[in-house]
Amino acid sequence: MTTYPHLLSPITLGDITLKNRVLMGSMHTGLEETGDWNRVAEFYAARARGGVGLMVTGGMAPNREGGVFPGAAGLFTPQDIANHRIVTDRVHAADGRIAMQILHAGRYAYGPECVSASAIKSPISPFAPRELDEAGIEKQIADIVTAATRAIEAGYDGVEVMGSEGYFLNQFLVRHTNRRSDAWGGSYDNRMRLPVEVVRRVRAAIGGAILIYRISLIDLIPDGSTWEEVVQLAKAIEAAGASVLNTGIGWHEARVPTIATSVPRAAFAHLTARLRPEVTIPVITSNRINTPDVAEGLLREGAADMISMARPFLADPDFVAKAAAGRAAEIAPCIACNQACLDHTFSGKLTSCLVNPRACHETELLITKAATPRRIAVVGAGPAGLSAALTAAERGHDVTLFDRAARVGGQLHLAATVPGKEEFRGLIDWFEASLAASPVTLRLNTEATAETLAGFDAVILATGIVPRAAGIAGESAPSVLGYREVLRGAPVGRRVAIVGAGGIGFDVAEFLVHQGESPTLHPDLWRREWGVGDPARTAGGLAPEGPQPEAPAREVWLLQRKPEKPGRKLGKTTGWIHRAALQMKGVKMLGGVQYDAITPQGFAVTVNGQPQLLAVDTIVICAGQDPDRSLAPALEAGGIRPHIIGGADVAAELDAKRAINQGTRLAAAL
Repeated sequence: MTTYPHLLSPITLGDITLKNRVLMGSMHTGLEETGDWNRVAEFYAARARGGVGLMVTGGMAPNREGGVFPGAAGLFTPQDIANHRIVTDRVHAADGRIAMQILHAGRYAYGPECVSASAIKSPISPFAPRELDEAGIEKQIADIVTAATRAIEAGYDGVEVMGSEGYFLNQFLVRHTNRRSDAWGGSYDNRMRLPVEVVRRVRAAIGGAILIYRISLIDLIPDGSTWEEVVQLAKAIEAAGASVLNTGIGWHEARVPTIATSVPRAAFAHLTARLRPEVTIPVITSNRINTPDVAEGLLREGAADMISMARPFLADPDFVAKAAAGRAAEIAPCIACNQACLDHTFSGKLTSCLVNPRACHETELLITKAATPRRIAVVGAGPAGLSAALTAAERGHDVTLFDRAARVGGQLHLAATVPGKEEFRGLIDWFEASLAASPVTLRLNTEATAETLAGFDAVILATGIVPRAAGIAGESAPSVLGYREVLRGAPVGRRVAIVGAGGIGFDVAEFLVHQGESPTLHPDLWRREWGVGDPARTAGGLAPEGPQPEAPAREVWLLQRKPEKPGRKLGKTTGWIHRAALQMKGVKMLGGVQYDAITPQGFAVTVNGQPQLLAVDTIVICAGQDPDRSLAPALEAGGIRPHIIGGADVAAELDAKRAINQGTRLAAAL
């Protein structure tokens, strides 16, 4: 009997029976825009071979004005249909099923031709939309229906109509963006008229194919939908012909995180559970579900009929196959970091994955058996060394991995101590499980030397970094600690100054202001902290009382020399979360700080030309790192020219994305 009987049981949608309850949710990867359709096809085919029941593509524009950005992919020409047929044929050959998402961005479109219900500019896009007239609305409906028809012609098993996350159809639904007084505005019957009409006409156009409607369960904006309206819409969409309801959470402009690492697993599944009894068609739950155990539990409890996971299939295309084979511990975990997926997407780069650099690079980053296996030594079992060792072993090389510590993971262990970054524990566990299942020889508690490495054909140095001193007068005082000491549990006073406001400084601040268990592990506490309420009480689901974070454990100053806003260079889609979280905890963030001296009375600084004394008990240094290449000279003296990767190569911040990518690519090329 399978460990996941609910997750792996079949389900019928429309005329199609799926082999399991797993949906790979829509992600915009940028692959379609490359024009390399073999590459697009291989991305989806790899996930089909990995056993997922149904996949949904990234959003395809129904027309030029509805594209998320100028030039966004869609099915506009016969050649487009032929290109998409390459994808669907490859997926079907791999025994997979795939639906195409139709995404009209409305006022979220990054183009001057954007349109919406009303001419109200979005806070996250540069152009005010044009308010559609009756003929304009009819054109949008017709274009969406045409896109659906072309999707079926291109071989897709169905379509997903995007009606959540604040996109076009969602914009008609709520008073926040719909100020119309005609038959498409005013009452909720009028405001929901557009999505219902779209679904009704798409169903008429595509026959018995799968029709997914992505419905917003909680908008997390002022004047969003009430729960009564969500249920009314769900029933109307069912009556209009949808096969299944997929759930969306939060608008893109919402100031509540919904999919980042710090969001609890399945934090919004209770809303899917509440909607499910209101309709007779299946309901899919989503957001921060990244293990088969969490997914199985939700299905077993009756919270949903299917599970949508998107980024977990970037991390591991074989997610379902491994779960079915009893190898769940070997599933590469999505840690919800956004660093290589959403940050890339919103920067105009091709999507990939911190954990799996091969995501969206399947045809270019090939892991093939080595023609001549070699004896390879890897020194350092952090993310760079681990990825290099595992990839080299997969290729057939004889690999020995050395580390002076008692456990693999390197500075991932420091990240895992930070509240909101608990997912890094799972990444460490996965590396350990992967090593256990591999032929890599692991030598922990071992200081590698030039002598011990002399007999290897190749040596990879992944020895990481050493923290850099800040060069402040009095830095040797007992009140001064390094960030590694702090994150490993060194005693810290009640008033703290942190020198350096990069990613490490923000992590240390987060660590120091929290007390007790992390809100990420307690959904109720997390919802209270971010002001997430109940859409049955307030339209949009924001708590009337606003965010209610726990009192900070310490008074913290976060300082940097650069005369700019601290945290400006944090992740594109997560930086605002880190800044907001610390602001809620009262952290004082100062840029343009001159560090004068550390004295028994505190920390003397100058800010904007004004001398100040910060009466702090502890100063934590997060002033950067230097590469640790201390072993390299002895190796080179012995005639060994090592390959240097990770922090030992470039020590700018602690960059696991670059480290894992670099380690994987080096080992793939050896």
